[in-house]
Amino acid sequence: MTNSLEAKDLTRQEYEAFRKLIYDKSGINLGTEKMQLLSSRLAKLLRGQNYASYGDFFKVVVADKSGVELSRLLDAVSTNTTHLFREITHFNFLARLIETWTSDKKWLASNRELRIWSAGCSSGEEPHSIAMVVHDALKDHPGVKPRILATDISTQVLGQAMRGQFVTERAKSVPPAFRTRYLQKIKSGNNEVLQATSDIRNLIKFSRFNLMTPTFPFRLGFHVIFCRNVMIYFDQPTQEGLVNRYAKSLVPGGHLMIGHSESLNGIDQPLTYVEPTIYRRD
Repeated sequence: MTNSLEAKDLTRQEYEAFRKLIYDKSGINLGTEKMQLLSSRLAKLLRGQNYASYGDFFKVVVADKSGVELSRLLDAVSTNTTHLFREITHFNFLARLIETWTSDKKWLASNRELRIWSAGCSSGEEPHSIAMVVHDALKDHPGVKPRILATDISTQVLGQAMRGQFVTERAKSVPPAFRTRYLQKIKSGNNEVLQATSDIRNLIKFSRFNLMTPTFPFRLGFHVIFCRNVMIYFDQPTQEGLVNRYAKSLVPGGHLMIGHSESLNGIDQPLTYVEPTIYRRD
């Protein structure tokens, strides 16, 4: 017997309604040519939740004030592929940056915290990599407390990220000394995985956050913001708004790092170029 959902394809009208909703709520711009992608990603979700049609699911998402169904929709749309110490030049730069700051007595006197935000943290590889660098860089500076915030719009990947567990394939880029010191082999079901030590996991606070929030609510500015391989899903006006909100969320002298496939060229924003994919608030 043919599944009723499969028999009734996602219509262009339904696709456009979903596309607008996804853009309005998350900034993700699917464009006009991703009908098949959205259809295939939603089909499994809808069957699992016993929806009769794409239209029925759309109505529930719009009506659900709890945001649970919207979160399911965005989880299905988001792609989350990464590994520890991906684009390692950023982590090397971070280590040098912290060394520069902590070598400055004036900086140490005025900074009791080092605040870093991993925005769009996916399944946790980025914030755990940051935490390893920070833990190592601050080992001789107990007066500076590290605070790492890791956020994502997807509740599904946040749940995974909080565990700090990674298959071996995702740990190949970890520097050997960090791998020995900060990762331990554990059993997860029938598989052996690597888990970040509690010292590393305890440095990170995970939270769901929508980057399309018009005004970021953070009381204190960040010294470093990582937003890598997130803006590739956004159109230029959305990118521009986001980068300007990031700029306001950085302390003077703070840095923004974006993905190596991304650029701020053509975007009206106040940050100073440092080197490819790295910008500073003066």
